[in-house]
Amino acid sequence: MQALLEDQRAAYGLSPMPSADERQAWLTSLRDALKSHEEALIAAISADFGHRSAHETRLAELVPSYEGIRHARRRLKSWMKPSKRHVSAAFQPASARVVYQPLGVVGIIVPWNYPLYLAIGPSISALSAGNRVMIKMSEFTPETAEALRVMLLDAFDEVQVAVVIGEADVAAAFSALPFDHLLFTGSTAVGKHVMRAAADNLTPVTLELGGKSPVIMSRELMADEAQRREAAGRLAFGKGMNAGQTCVAPDYVLCSEDQVPLLVTALGEAFQRFYPRFCETQDYSRIINQRQYQRLREVLEDALAKGATLRPLVDSPDWNDPELVEKRLMPPLALLDVTDEMRVMQEEIFGPLLPIVGLADPGAVDEAEGETSVKGKLLEAPADTLSVAMAYVNARPRPLALYYFGHDKHEQQRVTEGTHAGGMCLNDTLLHVAQDDMPFGGIGPSGMGHYHGKEGFQTLSKAKGIFAKGRMNGARLMYPPYADGPTARAIHGLIRRLLMR
Repeated sequence: MQALLEDQRAAYGLSPMPSADERQAWLTSLRDALKSHEEALIAAISADFGHRSAHETRLAELVPSYEGIRHARRRLKSWMKPSKRHVSAAFQPASARVVYQPLGVVGIIVPWNYPLYLAIGPSISALSAGNRVMIKMSEFTPETAEALRVMLLDAFDEVQVAVVIGEADVAAAFSALPFDHLLFTGSTAVGKHVMRAAADNLTPVTLELGGKSPVIMSRELMADEAQRREAAGRLAFGKGMNAGQTCVAPDYVLCSEDQVPLLVTALGEAFQRFYPRFCETQDYSRIINQRQYQRLREVLEDALAKGATLRPLVDSPDWNDPELVEKRLMPPLALLDVTDEMRVMQEEIFGPLLPIVGLADPGAVDEAEGETSVKGKLLEAPADTLSVAMAYVNARPRPLALYYFGHDKHEQQRVTEGTHAGGMCLNDTLLHVAQDDMPFGGIGPSGMGHYHGKEGFQTLSKAKGIFAKGRMNGARLMYPPYADGPTARAIHGLIRRLLMR
């Protein structure tokens, strides 16, 4: 890997500022390679998962990859154009501009859940910015890693784009390489190790992590049957995609306590429409491997042992049925009566379990404490159910995504301005990730930095400020000696007055 990095850095040195035409050609080659290898990539991803719908892979991995390439190719020249900046009167005559220069070699560490899109998406940003790219694929998706390696060899020399394959020790060594930028997508725990390794080289990092992305259901929406059914379908789509193995998947739902049964019914109807014969469906993904499947079982068993109530959301055998266990097929399951003591409310779920937290009427008072509470968590007296939900979210680590379902514009503004998350959808889930003209990134425990579209180009470029002067030098009036008569004092006084206005 070190030799490969040195080769890429040497190649970058020979062409440190590729033209827009060169970069667009790279993006075209990437698009054409994807088209040529599409079926092989779909088959490889399904093999790694034990089964994943080809339609789901096209929708969630190939479509956003093509769209990202198209968006970058069309806008690349405008992104590359130097931007003029203001020069204050005290420093005239002069000009200032910002030039976006490639960083050099970008390392990309790819997770297992969307192994194609989370390799291609960052690569689009890196190539648009004029960089060389090294990609470390997850050890849990070996078939996809090999298929992607073959695909990229068809499109690029390895001094331009290269794929690295290996186990966890290779990933650790990869993160310790002195890249010019390192982009990691994965868990918060692993992200901390990546950042520590990068710190030894002072390598800047973009971390796309995860967390517990909440859903807030407005009381008014839930009271309307048609709106409730529509919202439940959008929520079920977001949770059912890839069997919930998505970093921005809805992790838990906040809903007025008396409306929880209505939501469970609506969700059950939606999931049943999507997967009418669950055991036979080809549209629902398996859990990636036995390790992740066992983790989800333990999280579920922990919740049930501590008093949670299970509500299946599809007609299928029991979640513990041997046939489902053998296939690593876990159906969508709602969990009610959850508490903070349960692992399901402490850890990112990354699977098809969906806790629903019932919010008590704001007027309800905890008898022991004399305070308003949500499942035992004390809150400052909220004015309404939405305030309870926002206080619940704000009392926890900042998530990668937040979803609000409700059509009242004032409430939408309250949630937008009164909560923090990496990104947000109003009346939908997941789809903000596919908007290439918006930045994507976390905040705090859910990540740092942005990519996608223009922000991805800027993240993986050096914004170099350039201050230029000609033959005339007005700044000589500021040169020492400073106490040489009244003229110098007058000039310095004028400059101070100009700058202090």
